[in-house]
Order: sequence, then C-alpha cells, then structure tokens
Amino acid sequence: MRQGKTTLIVFSVLLALAFGGSAWENHHLTRLRPEASLEETLYITSPDALRRFSLGYTGLMADIYWTRVVQYYGNKSIHHSQRFDLLKPLLDMTTALDPHLIVAYDFGSTFLAQQPPYGAGRPDDAIEFVKRGIRDNPDEWGLYRDLAFIYYFEKGDYSTAGMVMERGSHLPHAHPFMRAVAATLLQRGGSLEMARVLWQSVLATTNDDLVRDNAIKHLRALEVDETVPRLEAEVRAYQHKTGALPGRFSEMVAAGFLRDVPLDPVAKVPVDSIGNPYKLMPDGRIEVEDHIDLPFITRGLPPGMQPSIFDYSASKSVTEQNTPKR
Repeated sequence: MRQGKTTLIVFSVLLALAFGGSAWENHHLTRLRPEASLEETLYITSPDALRRFSLGYTGLMADIYWTRVVQYYGNKSIHHSQRFDLLKPLLDMTTALDPHLIVAYDFGSTFLAQQPPYGAGRPDDAIEFVKRGIRDNPDEWGLYRDLAFIYYFEKGDYSTAGMVMERGSHLPHAHPFMRAVAATLLQRGGSLEMARVLWQSVLATTNDDLVRDNAIKHLRALEVDETVPRLEAEVRAYQHKTGALPGRFSEMVAAGFLRDVPLDPVAKVPVDSIGNPYKLMPDGRIEVEDHIDLPFITRGLPPGMQPSIFDYSASKSVTEQNTPKR
C-alpha cells in the first residue's frame, strides 16, 4: 500500500514538472518569436525522426504533410498574411518523406514563389526546391516547365526560362511544345501573349485535374486583363465623341463602338455556357460580375481590392483532392 502511494506521488511530481516545463518552453518560444503562433513552432523538423515515427509508412506520412501544406497556404492566403514561416519547412518535410511526390513540387513551388500576401515571396527558395525535385526525378519534364515558370513570372529572367525549357525538351516523352516555347521565350521575352502560350501548353499536356483547372483559370484571367482596358478605352472614346459617359453597354452597341454586350470568360455548368456581362460603372470603369469565379485577375476589380492569385472557390476541393492515391 505504501509502495503504491509512493509511486503515485512520484508520478504526480513528474507530471507537474512536465506541465511546468511545457509552460516554460511555450513562454520561451513566445519571447523568441512574438509574431508566430503556436502553429508555427510545434512541428517536427527532422525528416529522419519522422521516418522512424512513420514505421515504414513514409508515403502516407508525406501525403498527410502535403495536405497540411495546402491547408496552411490556403489559410494564410485567405487572411492576407505577410508571413509564411512554416511553408518551406513543411514542403521540405513532405518531399524528404517522398521525393517523388510531383504535385508537391508543381504547387509548392508556386506557393513559395508568389509575393505576400499570396505566397512566401521566396522565388529563390522555389527555384532551389524545384531543382531538388529535378535531381530526384530527372525524367519529369514537367518540373523543367515549373522551373521555367518561376524564372519567367517571378524573376523576369526570360532567357534563363527559355534555356530551362530547352533542356527539358530533350527529356524522354517531353511534349513537343517545350522546344517551341523555349524558342519563343528566348526570342520575345515577356508579354501577355507569351504567358498565354505557357498556360495553353500546360493545359495541353497535363493529366492532373488540379493543374488543368489552374491553367484554365489563368487563361481566363489573361482574357479579362486584356479585355477590361480595351473596353475602358472604348468608353473614353464614346465619351469623347458624345460628351457623356454611356449608361449601359447597349448605348455603345447602338453607337457602333461595340458589336454586342461584352461577356466575361466565366463558364458555369454546363461547361459550354456563356459568361456574365461585364459591369459598366457610372465613372466609366469596367468591373467583372463575380471576381470569386475569376481568381488571378488584376483588372476589373472593385476599387481597393487587391489582385488575387489564390483560388478561394477551389480551396476546399484542393484540400480534399490533392492527396495522391497510392
């Protein structure tokens, strides 16, 4: 009886010490990183340790970590965070557990490269991340495409982007578009038309539904970004000729400035249905009807709204669908 009581006392003391140590550690971490939440500090940093904990199920553990990456990125983007401290460690852990998880490189490099509040703003880290993916997956030509995208869109380095595309074009089973895009990049540099060529090439070559959907939405955004300035120029031309701003697009159609009422490229179900009419504002600006259905646009947004390069409407489906089947 006395021995049992002694054991209980010992365990009670140890439990109290554990709680005290936990409280001290939390206080210490808070002092060291006052802007970081508990979410940013409590994670395993060693892939080797995590491999041991996984008891051989490293692929499953990588899938779990990849799901966490998407949830973390989505939450940060929605709340327009300026810090993505956990993003790179989570991506490194995911690909250390499964270096052949290609979707992690495809999307993770984009998450890393984009500027806050839509990403970590670390294109150099994104470049190194994809290069590591190429080292571990030397026959994956799509990774060369991803790397070229970062150089093109985030670094403005069109010649390097072209050279990366050219190297990828020599891989087995590489799509023929790689060589054509490489030549165009090296010759022409950056433009909306070149961006369209790149996204069309992705759409034509991917077998991943998420990557395909991403390409479609970027192509729609490019169409909006070209259409809105053109429509606003027509509104100014109408005002110059008539002395007044048009009240509706039908007035511009009747005056010969437009063929018909312009529609945005949103495609509802069914896929071949038409989009929404653009909105002609009283001050002559052009806005889209529903910017949630048009992520990535930079024109046609309400005043004060920042361009978004995160697809809010798809965030739930991305979280649910992005874990690869094994």
